[in-house]
Amino acid sequence: MKTLITGITGRIGAHLARALVAAGHDVRGLVWPQDRAVERLAGLPIELVEGSLVNADDVQRAVAGMEAVCHLGAAFQAGGPFTNDDYFEINVRGTFLMLEAAVANAATLRHFFFASSDALYDKYLPAGIPDPIREDDFPLAPGGMYALTKLLGEDLCRGYLRNQHLPVTIFRFAMTLGGREILDWSQFYAAHYAKAYAGKSSPAAQAVYAQLQAALADNPRTLLIARDGNGRPYKKHIAHADDIVAGFLAAIGKPQAVGGTFQLAAPTPFTWDEAVPYLAAKLGLPLIDLRLLEATPTFYEFDLSASRNALGYAPQYGIRQMIDAALA
Repeated sequence: MKTLITGITGRIGAHLARALVAAGHDVRGLVWPQDRAVERLAGLPIELVEGSLVNADDVQRAVAGMEAVCHLGAAFQAGGPFTNDDYFEINVRGTFLMLEAAVANAATLRHFFFASSDALYDKYLPAGIPDPIREDDFPLAPGGMYALTKLLGEDLCRGYLRNQHLPVTIFRFAMTLGGREILDWSQFYAAHYAKAYAGKSSPAAQAVYAQLQAALADNPRTLLIARDGNGRPYKKHIAHADDIVAGFLAAIGKPQAVGGTFQLAAPTPFTWDEAVPYLAAKLGLPLIDLRLLEATPTFYEFDLSASRNALGYAPQYGIRQMIDAALA
C-alpha cells in the first residue's frame, strides 16, 4: 500500500516507517526542509517530500496518489517552544489541510489515520481514577493548548468522516517512550518529587521533603516507590513506541477500523512498587518507599478492549519488557 507518514522523523514516525517498509508498503514522508532528523531514516527505501503542514500546495503534493495517510505530524508538548498560534496553525489548520488533500485524493485513498493523545483526559484526580478509562465514556477535558488542538483535530476528522465519508481512524496514544528513555524517566527518581515538595510549607509536606533530601544526599540517583497518602502505589499506563506502531499495523486497510477511536498503550499498566524495584536491581541504584502526602497521585489505566476486539491489537511491552529493551 502506498502510505504517507507526516512526522516521519519523530520517534514514532521513524519506527512506523521501518515497520511499514518491512511489511511491504511503499512509504513516503513529508519533512521540513533541512530536517536534521532525517538521518533516522538512513538506509530505508522511502520517498521524502519537503514541505510544511501549513502549506496547502505542499500537503497536496505529499498526499497525491497515496492509499493510506498516517498523520502524526504535530506541534507537541516536548517540542518547540511553541506559541498558541503555532499549536493552532500546525495541529488544527495542518490537520484541516491534510483532510482536504485526502478528500481531493478520494479515488485512491483507503485509510486516513489521525494521531491523537491521552492528554485529552484529565488523568490526575485527587483520589486517582479507580476504573479503566474507556475512549467512549470518559469525559474529555483537555488542559493546555496542545490537548485542546488535538481535540479540535479529532473533531475535524469526525466531521470529514460524517460529511465526506473519509475513511478515518483516530488513535489516542498513551505517553510513549522509546530507546533508553524509560531508564532515565524522571518520575521514577526521588529528585523529581523533591522539586515538587521544595515549595510546600505544611509540616506534613516538609516531613516528606526532608526524607527525600536525606535520600538524595546519599545518592542523587535514588529511585522512589511513590505512594499516595493511603499507601497505595502510584499506577500509570504508558506505551513503548513499537506498541504504538503495532496499532497501525493491526488497523491499516481494515474496514472495521474506519470510524473508530482507539486507545493504544502497553498490554497492562504498571505500579511503582512493581517497576521501581526491578529498575533498581537492573541499574544497581538505591530506592526508598515513601507516602507522598498532600500531592495529587498518578493512578489510572486504559481499557484497551476496543482496539483488541476490533483490530486484534496485541501490544507486547509491559514495564519489565520496556526496561529490558532499553538496557539491550
